[in-house]
Amino acid sequence: MEETGELFGWAFGDPASSDEPGYLDKLRASALENARQDAASRGFGVEAGTETYAVLDQGEALINDSAAPGGLIVRCTVTLVGDGAGAINAEGPMNG
Repeated sequence: MEETGELFGWAFGDPASSDEPGYLDKLRASALENARQDAASRGFGVEAGTETYAVLDQGEALINDSAAPGGLIVRCTVTLVGDGAGAINAEGPMNG
């Protein structure tokens, strides 16, 4: 059985634009791409269809003011696959 782990991807935006049509969808796509790139840089794949998203404001969920340029954060959590993926866990605000 192949090992799995989890990883976060990130995108940052402007809270004032969050009500614009398609704006959050663009940020979600950017966060997913960020997660895919991070996974690939570690030698892992991303299991299709496992992505989940959280839309956060600056200061929420262990994310401080300096970590959120613009004040709006979209976090994408994905499932990693590949040898050693089980050692990678999305924890706290960063990937472990």
